[in-house]
Amino acid sequence: MKNNFELLEVEEGGQKISPVLPEDVKNYMIDIDGTICDDIPNEEPERMATAELYPDALETINKWFSEGHIINFFTSRIEEHRGVTEDWLNRHGFNYHGVLMGKPRGGNYHWIDNHIVRATRYEGIFSDLIEESTNIQVFKK
Repeated sequence: MKNNFELLEVEEGGQKISPVLPEDVKNYMIDIDGTICDDIPNEEPERMATAELYPDALETINKWFSEGHIINFFTSRIEEHRGVTEDWLNRHGFNYHGVLMGKPRGGNYHWIDNHIVRATRYEGIFSDLIEESTNIQVFKK
C-alpha cells in the first residue's frame, strides 16, 4: 500500500475545515463480495480464501490505482475476517490503500456526507466509468 495523493487544506470563514482531495483524484470505496468476487456471506468464512475473482475487476482497479486514485475496499466482512480478506486481495495482486471492515449488511445504502458522494452499482461488468444523468434524492430546501 502506498499514499500517492495529497490532501488540500481548506479554510472557511478563517477556520480550517476537513481537507479535500485534488479534483482529479477519486476516493474509490469498493465492495468485495458480489462486486469483485463471488458473493460470500460472513456465515461461510471458509469460502473467502477461495473466492473466484470477477472478470476485469483486478485490471480496472489496479489501473485506477496507477492513475493516482485512492482505492479502499469497504466490506461487510467483520474484523475477524481481515486476515483472509487481505491475504486474498494480495494473492490476486490488488493494489490498494486500505480495507474498511464492518460495512452494514443488507444493501439499500443511502450515504449522507458533507463531501461529494457518487455511487455506481456493480451490475456484472467492471470497466471504466462513464457519465450519465439520472435522478437522485436531495434534501428539501
